[in-house]
Amino acid sequence: MGASARGGGPTLEGLLLGRHRAMDTLLTEAIESGRVGQVVEIAAGLSPRGLSYASTYAGRLTYVEADLPAMARQKRDALARLGTPLPAGHRVVDIDALATDGPLSLEALFAQLDPTVGTAVITEGLLNYLPADAVTGLWARIATGLRRFPAGVYLSDLHLAGENHSPLLSSFSTLLGVFVRGRIHFHFADAAAATEALRAAGFSAAALHRPDDARFGLSPELRAGARIVRVVEAVS
Repeated sequence: MGASARGGGPTLEGLLLGRHRAMDTLLTEAIESGRVGQVVEIAAGLSPRGLSYASTYAGRLTYVEADLPAMARQKRDALARLGTPLPAGHRVVDIDALATDGPLSLEALFAQLDPTVGTAVITEGLLNYLPADAVTGLWARIATGLRRFPAGVYLSDLHLAGENHSPLLSSFSTLLGVFVRGRIHFHFADAAAATEALRAAGFSAAALHRPDDARFGLSPELRAGARIVRVVEAVS
């Protein structure tokens, strides 16, 4: 990262902070506008986003962090070690994002939410681990589930195959694939192909945002990294 930064190139820090900042901005706008009062973050891992938003909007927001049972248990243990009560409406649940039915399915989770409240779904850092058919299947389940609410918003990061020739990203993807013992996937050639796939999955509209856009407030030294990722905003 140091060598890339000295040459004015991208860094992983810029990539990760760029996508996170953009997604937080879009989520905050959806909450502040009144469109969203419930959030489901799939594959939440150890991200602090759920605790942060549930604390900021305590009493106004339901925030559900969802992950595979082992990871969800680790997250609950980490939150317990903080030694303070969780904000009202914040909880961590077990889910299998690839399940099409059953108690760990996204459908089962949606059934537990208030159908009168606008809902957002977030996937950050998940899609590149999944093959294309798993991604489009997940998108279809999210789009279908969100239609039960008066408003539905989906936010995610996405890397486009046609824009990811950076040596940094190629090296990182190779090393990450070795670490997770699986392939890292880049599914769509460009933004048009991605938005077409989102609409085919059932979303009524979709846009891909550039995290290096000035509206997201990223510092100049991080913008080169932010240019190699896009943030999806789709509505049901």
